[in-house]
Amino acid sequence: MPPVNRIADYAEDMKTWRRWMHQHPELQFECHQTAAFVVERLKEFGITDIHEGIATSGVVAIIDGQGEGPTIGLRADMDALPMQETTGLDYASTVPGKMHACGHDGHTTMLLGAAKYLAETRNFKGRVALIFQPAEEGGGGAGVMVEEGIMERFDIAEVYALHNSPHEAFGSFVTTGGPIMAAVDTFHIHVTGVGGHGAYPQDTKDPITATLGICNAIQTIVSRNHKSLDDLVVSVTQIHTGSADNVIPDTAYINGTVRTFDPSVQDMVERRLGEIVAGQAASYDVTAKLVYERGYPATVNDADKASFAADVARQVAGESAVNDHAGREMGAEDFAYMLEKRPGAYLFLGQGTEAGLHNPNYNFNDEIAPIGASFFAKLVETAQPL
Repeated sequence: MPPVNRIADYAEDMKTWRRWMHQHPELQFECHQTAAFVVERLKEFGITDIHEGIATSGVVAIIDGQGEGPTIGLRADMDALPMQETTGLDYASTVPGKMHACGHDGHTTMLLGAAKYLAETRNFKGRVALIFQPAEEGGGGAGVMVEEGIMERFDIAEVYALHNSPHEAFGSFVTTGGPIMAAVDTFHIHVTGVGGHGAYPQDTKDPITATLGICNAIQTIVSRNHKSLDDLVVSVTQIHTGSADNVIPDTAYINGTVRTFDPSVQDMVERRLGEIVAGQAASYDVTAKLVYERGYPATVNDADKASFAADVARQVAGESAVNDHAGREMGAEDFAYMLEKRPGAYLFLGQGTEAGLHNPNYNFNDEIAPIGASFFAKLVETAQPL
C-alpha cells in the first residue's frame, strides 16, 4: 500500500517544518531552538506528556494508545554539521558555517508527521515514546540519553530509527539483521623531533620523514595483520606540519579513523598502532605519542525486529522496494547505544538524489517524508494492534 492517506495530507505541513529547520541548523548538544520548535508542534498535536532537557536539548514525548501494552521508542536526530551550504536554495541555511547536510531535519520531520497521525488516531495499544535526539554527529547524544535513563524512565521495550539514503532508489527501504554499521574509533599521533634549517637536515631530527614512515606502516595493518574476511578500515585523514619551504619543523600531527565490527579486531588495531608508532619513532630518532579514542560501537539490529520492520516497510513501499538482507557498511551511527540497551532496528530510506550525505550541495528530499512517517506509524499499529 502507499503512504497512509492521512499522513499524505500532511505533506505540505511537513515540508514547511523541514525547511524551517533547514534554515536554522544547530550543532551537537545545542539544539535548543530545534527542540523548542519540536515541542511547539507536539503541543499543537495535542500531546501533553513532553519531557525536555534530556542530554541538554533532547526531547521525549509520550503518546498513550488505547489499552495496556508496552512502549515502542521511535528516534530521530536533530543536529546539523559544521559546513557551509552551497545549494543556493531559497530555504538554505541562514547560519554561516552550519547546515543540515545529513538530513536530520528530514528525520525530525518524519517523526513529527508520525506523531501527528498517532496522536490523532491512537489506533494502537500501549504507548509510543518519541525520541528527538541531539548530537548524533560526533557527540554521542544517543549514548548520553541512554546514560540519563530514558529506557528505564519511559519503560521503552524496543526502539527503531530511520536514516535517509541519497543513493538508494526513491521510497525504498534497506536493512539487515545483525550488524549494519561499524564501530568507529579515532587515533591521534603526535610526533616530536628537532627542527632546523632546510639546508642542514643533518642538524635536525626530522618529524616529517618519521610521519611518512608511520603513515606508510599503518597501511600494513589492513593488508598484513587481519583476516581478509573481517571487515576493517584504517584511514589516515589528516597530517599537519611545517610552516615554510626552508624550515624543518619540530613537530607533526597525524589523525585518522578506524572502522570495525569485531572487538578483537578493534583490540588488534589499537595494539598494532601503538607498536608501529613506537617502532617508527625509534627508527627515525624522534618521539611519538599515540592517543587512541574508542567511539561509537557497532550498530547491531535485532534479527527478529529487523525482519518485522522490513515487513512493515513492505506495507508502505511494496515487496520489491524492501531489501532486508543488505550488506553491512563501514559508516557509524550512535543509535548503536540504544540498540545495545533494547532490541530494535535501524533502516535506510532511499531518496534517489545525487548529492551524498555530508556534501555541501546535499538536500533532503521532502517527497520521502510522508513515506518515513507512514513507516513509523504503521510499525506502531502493526506491533501493537487494537
